[in-house]
Amino acid sequence: MSVDAPPVFVFDRSDFRELRGLYEPWQAAQAPAPALVVLNEALAAELGVDADALRAPDGVAILAGNATPEGTTPVAQAYAGHQFGMFQPRLGDGRALLLGEVLDVNGRRRDLHLKGSGRTPFARGGDGKAAVGPMLREYVIGEAMHALGIPTTRALAVVVTGDHVARDTLLPGAVLTRVAASHLRVGTFQFAATHDDPTLVRRLADHAIARHHPHAVEAKNRYLAFFEGVVDAQASLVARWMLVGFIHGVMNTDNMTISGETIDYGPCAFMDTFDPATVFSSIDHGGRYAYGNQPQIAQWNLARLAETLLPLFDVEMESAVAAATVVLQSFPDRYQRYWSDGMREKLGLGADRPGAGRLIEDLLALLQAQTVDFTSCFRALSSAVLGDTTPARSLFTEPSAFDAWSTRWRAQQSSQTRHPRAIAEAMDQVNPVYIPRNHQVEEALAAASEGDLGPFHRLLDVLVQPFEERPGLESYAAPAPSTFGPYRTFCGT
Repeated sequence: MSVDAPPVFVFDRSDFRELRGLYEPWQAAQAPAPALVVLNEALAAELGVDADALRAPDGVAILAGNATPEGTTPVAQAYAGHQFGMFQPRLGDGRALLLGEVLDVNGRRRDLHLKGSGRTPFARGGDGKAAVGPMLREYVIGEAMHALGIPTTRALAVVVTGDHVARDTLLPGAVLTRVAASHLRVGTFQFAATHDDPTLVRRLADHAIARHHPHAVEAKNRYLAFFEGVVDAQASLVARWMLVGFIHGVMNTDNMTISGETIDYGPCAFMDTFDPATVFSSIDHGGRYAYGNQPQIAQWNLARLAETLLPLFDVEMESAVAAATVVLQSFPDRYQRYWSDGMREKLGLGADRPGAGRLIEDLLALLQAQTVDFTSCFRALSSAVLGDTTPARSLFTEPSAFDAWSTRWRAQQSSQTRHPRAIAEAMDQVNPVYIPRNHQVEEALAAASEGDLGPFHRLLDVLVQPFEERPGLESYAAPAPSTFGPYRTFCGT
């Protein structure tokens, strides 16, 4: 007697299904010849999913969108958004589907989402497809961010579809399976607020509170407490981006999550030489989303969220605006606190060290003036703590300026009770030696598009242990050669 195999995914019914008007039931386009390219076994284990079942034909069919898992109905989510400051009332998942939600092994609710699965009612003239290169980019950058300790969505798998998509040339098509705490965005609230149903924003906020900010339930004003929770989560997230030189590239309101996870790795990149004006995105002509602008843009986006929530804050609009403004104006202080705490850790300074702020500012000014690699410099400073200033000093074209700064910095170090080796070891736990260097990411993706996944897997193996320096990997720690660039990134749509 045969026994039916257990389902690959066990979906848990979500209250999101009750938020009518924020999604359209839809089915993915059929992939003619799906094949698994890469599977995130560690993430599968977190989800309580059998990796072997995902590799099997039935599992690949689900990951490609060819089969609908038992117990769920895929939906294309609706959202609006400010794109480069211009409001678009109807955006949504133009090439993506939310399969449903699973409870992971720790009881956390996680979205399963297909990207590149074909046109939806929100496609806006696009083909709904994705090329293998951008999907592998999202996979590798997401895993690098996760390893760096930055809240992020992650990729469970990338499957090639067997067809080709037309971009500048014909490229292999692919579908990415993304895992997120949820796909609720600032743009989701913007979409809800533009519709005639006066209860929709409230129901959406109640759902988001239950899912991401349950502390707000007991607050005197639950919706204001919810907004404050989102503000704090985003202040922490952007500070973590800045501490490792990450540039999102397209911080539209539809790309800002309510959960505080990084989402949508399109034209993202990591900064090499330090410059707050650094922009890589090919579509960011005015530098709106430059590295140094990210905190201000986050606050601007949060102001757009506040606008949608005003009727929930207070029945009197003047009081609602005043309450929202107080919370919104707390963002710079929250961000500064997270960033300053992180910078002191990167420099091996204790909390509230007098003069630490000036030390940080002066070092960043030196890095910019002498075009020094951001990641390499901070990593090299732990050697200086132990008495060897050569690795850091050699990065500066005029090392005398670094020497003067280093004298002040080491005076701060010597006033601490911690042993220098303990300080250096702690610094190495927050200053990565390996980040997704742009030239190496491009090399790996170009090879993968030609069918050679070797460089991609080697890069991934390096990036999942970013703080552990390993012999033979020196090239992965080095900045791009002078022949590389100017570098531009693209959305991949």
